[in-house]
Amino acid sequence: MKKILAIVLAVAMLATVFVGCAAPAPAAPAAGAAKATGFKGDPSESYYMVVFVSGVEYWFPVYAGFKQAGKALGVQTYYTGCPEYDATKEVEVFNQVLAKNPTGIYVSPITAEALKEPIERAMKQGVVIATMASDSPDSGRTIYITSSNQKEGAFAARKMATDMGGKGKIMTLRNPGQTNHDVRIDTFRATIKAEFPDIELLDDVPTNQDPDKAYNAVMTVAQKYPDLGGVFMPEANSGMGAARAAKELGTGIRVLCCDVNKTILDMIKAGEIWGAINPNQGVQGYMGMVTLFLAAHPELYNFMSENAALGKVSMTIPYLDNDLNIVTKDTADYYYTDKYAVRAGFKNVEDMLSPYKP
Repeated sequence: MKKILAIVLAVAMLATVFVGCAAPAPAAPAAGAAKATGFKGDPSESYYMVVFVSGVEYWFPVYAGFKQAGKALGVQTYYTGCPEYDATKEVEVFNQVLAKNPTGIYVSPITAEALKEPIERAMKQGVVIATMASDSPDSGRTIYITSSNQKEGAFAARKMATDMGGKGKIMTLRNPGQTNHDVRIDTFRATIKAEFPDIELLDDVPTNQDPDKAYNAVMTVAQKYPDLGGVFMPEANSGMGAARAAKELGTGIRVLCCDVNKTILDMIKAGEIWGAINPNQGVQGYMGMVTLFLAAHPELYNFMSENAALGKVSMTIPYLDNDLNIVTKDTADYYYTDKYAVRAGFKNVEDMLSPYKP
């Protein structure tokens, strides 16, 4: 773990120095290189991960990575959030965490505007802030880690269009108002339009993560266009409803969603869902903890700039890509949360989500 941490820290430093540059990947350390030692925080430091719809399985492996890094660093980690899809309630949870005066908070804003003022207030209080998966770019947050939502949309478009032979009809489902979801759908449609002129883009239906609305949307469009070839949506819940409609229609509609859970994985293995775009959640969590720690400890480095002398934050990473994968029948078994929890060294999912206290 110490060797892994040393490599991760090197990557984080390079991301800071070369933001916006196409820097070559660092070479792997030579075999037999000395192990890193002494990179530890204080056990009193606390770092919180705050999310919305906290029961969604997507967040669990993210926190697992966050917790593993916290353990390596010797600091406390906590998982929390609001169980609802509600911006006001996520802000309430954020404020409750802030009242504990933590060292750092890793948050996924339900909307950019909702968390802007709370993040600004937290940073004035001296709490380091990083965002993940979705962002609040005007808040002044120090770090943003995600798989590029533009890349997700373009990757999904090219995968589906290529499988269709570059011809046919595709519709999309949307969760309007959630920034990262809107970007995925907008990019998907723009990529199809720009790169696949023989594919017709059909309806773009708001389903708001409701499986029943997704089912009805696909059934309605398919009645009008019986040769509908594919449907893409930016999250998992709509994927379940769309897959139910595709199965009933039996016309070979490809259903491609983002993110996975047990139901989605079971449906992929059963051939009911064609595939799912899934960010590398472990990297997202691990790098979130490591970069927050670096931002909280400017005494660990001395960069060649005037920032420290002017009281500015030196560790800023406007964007770090945690990469993504496409989950198919062949790879689905790697993504079950309960199996991953055991592989990661936890007793079960509940143990994986528990606080870590050195």
